[in-house]
Amino acid sequence: MNLTLKIWRQSGPDDRGDFATYDVRDISDDMSFLEMLDVLNEDLIGKGQEPVAFDSDCREGICGTCGLMISGQAHGPEVTTTCQLHMRSFSDGETITVEPWRASSFPVLRDLVVDRSAFDRIIQSGGYISVNTGAAPEAHSVPVPKANADRAFDTATCIGCGACVAACPNASGMLFMGAKIAHLGELPQGQPERDSRVVSMVNQHDAEGFGGCTNIGECAAACPKEIPLDVINQLNKDFRKAKKGAH
Repeated sequence: MNLTLKIWRQSGPDDRGDFATYDVRDISDDMSFLEMLDVLNEDLIGKGQEPVAFDSDCREGICGTCGLMISGQAHGPEVTTTCQLHMRSFSDGETITVEPWRASSFPVLRDLVVDRSAFDRIIQSGGYISVNTGAAPEAHSVPVPKANADRAFDTATCIGCGACVAACPNASGMLFMGAKIAHLGELPQGQPERDSRVVSMVNQHDAEGFGGCTNIGECAAACPKEIPLDVINQLNKDFRKAKKGAH
């Protein structure tokens, strides 16, 4: 497979960026998208040119660091992470545009690498859970209804990749935050700080410059872990309840 790549190049956060065009040849259908970028970088290094900077870590669809905008779609044409996207999803001779996440809350550090520490600060603002730690309790000592346990597990699969923000026209982080709120909100251990947690996280979300949710649904459509849109509804309900109780 032969491809043309239009890749965003930017030397640093304060530098002006632009697209550069590269040709890659003899790409296997079985390669992942990141392996294809590795092939490109090996070629660039061999020519004495600067390789393309991009984030990756586990390359198993778990860590969420590999987020890229590929031909206008977060993570590309399949509902998966970029590292699990394979080149068989593209056609021979195709031109592929590769960009970093576009959101003011995710400033570009270099080329395709963005700073997603805003997500970390949202998590940190949620504080702690005031339950006793120590020896592991018996599995049945804290009853949790199966429906609640299943929902907590499903929402905990959010990997914080930022595709929801990149796909949203408002650059909202509400799906990410909703997943974190729903995860703890379904469990008994998450109840003591439930109200203060949601208020603190929403305030931090807004302070980071993320946009508001207008229920377009692009976030859920782009999410590689298929976090449902209704976590935002739960987030809003929890937030209204917490604010009402504060007065």
